[in-house]
Amino acid sequence: MSDNPAPRFRNPFRHYPPVTDRTITTEVDEVVPVPLRVTAAYAWRLLVIAGAIALFIWLVMLLKALVIPLMVGILITALLWPAFQLMLRGRFPHWLAIAVTVVGAIGVVVGLVWLVVWQVREQLADVQERTAAGIEDLKGFLLAGPLHLTETDIDGYLEQLRSLITEQQDWLLSAAGAVTGTAAEVLTGALLSLFILICLLADGNGIWKWALRLFPRRARPAVDAAARNGWDTVINYARTQMLVAAIDAVGIGAGAALLGVPMAIPVAVLVFLGSFVPIVGAVVTGAVAVFLALVYNGPWIALAMLGVVLLVQQLEGHILQPILMGSAVKVHPLAVVLVVAGGAMIARIPGALFAVPLAAFINVAAVTISTGAWRTGEEPDADLIWSTVPRERTRRNR
Repeated sequence: MSDNPAPRFRNPFRHYPPVTDRTITTEVDEVVPVPLRVTAAYAWRLLVIAGAIALFIWLVMLLKALVIPLMVGILITALLWPAFQLMLRGRFPHWLAIAVTVVGAIGVVVGLVWLVVWQVREQLADVQERTAAGIEDLKGFLLAGPLHLTETDIDGYLEQLRSLITEQQDWLLSAAGAVTGTAAEVLTGALLSLFILICLLADGNGIWKWALRLFPRRARPAVDAAARNGWDTVINYARTQMLVAAIDAVGIGAGAALLGVPMAIPVAVLVFLGSFVPIVGAVVTGAVAVFLALVYNGPWIALAMLGVVLLVQQLEGHILQPILMGSAVKVHPLAVVLVVAGGAMIARIPGALFAVPLAAFINVAAVTISTGAWRTGEEPDADLIWSTVPRERTRRNR
């Protein structure tokens, strides 16, 4: 046995740090170009945001039977809020102000429906007679026109139409059942919207305080200021849009009555309701008035009706919208068109109806938070999102 001690083992890698996942990640990051790393970082964050938005839209579509009445109730509350606050400032009892607001709104709706039903009943016989005359005129045009059709050809086409209706009878019956179901859903949604309206008028501030507790304590001041500024914008939008819709309805309805177009009151009511969808609604409902004039009064009256519709649309587009709506909702016209189109693609008529007030609310809320206006109590300039020229801010009246 040797007295010499065994030689000590020397680690050849003692001068190198241990290899870990962090070391590999750092080396890979050094290899990948910086622009690619920045693009990838943006990309996965955008994918997460898009996924969250898609999930939210899916949930809204899944719960549309609840979401649509809720949105309708909120929009009607915003529409009636100035009158309700005026009664409270006039020292009306709270319950009386709620009752007058709700009963008054229901009375206006019932009155409009009664006017529509009354005129339809009064002019139904005349409309049927004019319809028959219009069909005869069309038949005469087909016989003497460039198509050179004969009585036998026309009768054959009518017989094919009757056969098609007979073959599709089952589908028509199922469609009628679907309409009945839709009518029941509309009635249920209307009752739910009425209940939401009463709750918001009775205890809207308490409901918002409860909802505010869902946010972290440090975020509550910013969220509260953003939501209140957004709510003020929605109120201004609803009030201004009602005024614009009323002017459109009176102008087109009066023009239809003066030109002798039948169903002038239903046309006016349709224009009033359609005008709540900015830009698109008034155009579509105006086209209905022109079509009625063409069918029942001939091409010259239809041309005059078209002139009335265009005149009203020019008044709205160049005077009412820039002066009234421009100061109420700080959203660029291009954004209005895009959000209305997007809302219609996602949720059809309800989507087109709620797209603009929702965009206006998000616009003002985002500006309130991003500019820090919630710290000083200032009212934000919502044009900062859509314009690069900021205007002077005004201190909000509280």
